[in-house]
Amino acid sequence: MFPVKEIDLHATEIYPGTQSVARAIALLKAFSDAQPEWSLNELAQATGLNKTTAFRLLSALEAERLVMRNPLSGGYRLGVELIAIGGTAMRSNPLRAMSRPSLVTLAEQSGEAATLEMLVENYVLVLDEIASSNPMGMTQDVGNRLPLHATATGKVLLASRPDAEIDRLLSDPLEPLTEQTIIDRARLKAELARVRQEGIAIAVGELEPWFTAVAAPIMDRERQVIAAISVGGPSLRLTADRLPTIAAMVQMSARQISRQLGYWPG
Repeated sequence: MFPVKEIDLHATEIYPGTQSVARAIALLKAFSDAQPEWSLNELAQATGLNKTTAFRLLSALEAERLVMRNPLSGGYRLGVELIAIGGTAMRSNPLRAMSRPSLVTLAEQSGEAATLEMLVENYVLVLDEIASSNPMGMTQDVGNRLPLHATATGKVLLASRPDAEIDRLLSDPLEPLTEQTIIDRARLKAELARVRQEGIAIAVGELEPWFTAVAAPIMDRERQVIAAISVGGPSLRLTADRLPTIAAMVQMSARQISRQLGYWPG
């Protein structure tokens, strides 16, 4: 689970009321797949708020159906209104809309799940996904937040950043999610240098055991990497012999999307 980001109180003191908004947002962002339910005390502690303030804000969020109470445990969960808001946000995202046809084709050609992911704060956000046609396919789910150091897309996005920014993004200890996760910083930086040179990243069993993913960057007209796409599936299917073919598919799809955004190599 990603740690809850501390609220920058100084930055929210400029305009009246903004501090309450920032605190309410911090409460909402505390929820995750790893911890979908929190007690009042846990939420207050995780966000650095006192219990009274947390309760007041949660009551306002509950009135708007942005959070709801579990009638059995009394704990808080995200509310149904956020589903509607999230759906609207996804449908209105121009990058997602532009990338979807290429993503669909990539999933059909590879027979595996294809995802569109971008850098948000210090993690990778799954912006869109086309599920595998294979009944034994593996998914990441739209909205999931994934660690940068253990994903193929994360490596692509990191490799496009200058060293100072990479150090900032990886300032926390690197968590070993599997035995294959790269947690040695020197080794990871060497891997990023290779990704930068080859324009493709591969992660074999680094996020989950027996899961392999291949990713390539999406660039805009300023030749800046703004997102990444990937193909992922069980390592039993994404074998070493098959990876070059998958990598070529991913790179071609990434170039197609990039050109729609105005990118042109030169």
